[in-house]
Amino acid sequence: MEFYHSVFGGELNTSTFGEFHASEDPAEQDKIMHAMLETPSGLVLMAADTPNGMDLTPGDNLAVSLSGDDEAELRGYWDKLSDGGQVTVPLEKAPWGDYFGMCTDKFGIRWLVNVAGGGAEQS
Repeated sequence: MEFYHSVFGGELNTSTFGEFHASEDPAEQDKIMHAMLETPSGLVLMAADTPNGMDLTPGDNLAVSLSGDDEAELRGYWDKLSDGGQVTVPLEKAPWGDYFGMCTDKFGIRWLVNVAGGGAEQS
């Protein structure tokens, strides 16, 4: 979440399992039970660590989509999210007229970014 905080800005609040006495397992005391990032643009991202007693399947079990018409803002997010990750579809003009791209960030989370209205032409 610190990484996403660096991408999107805003206010990040976190609470651990230990703070809420939600686990007696010493290995879980510093795990995040609740994290919420509220961005200046109105995005809210929430996340939590997986307790030791639950199955964890990292990687392709979710994707997050960012859409809007503020090209500069969305391209800024794209640049930060794709840095250190893998671009699977470059952010470029799509057949439906918008700019669209897909990447997997350095933590294995897939992102879909769509700039509505086509944005400016790339040089």
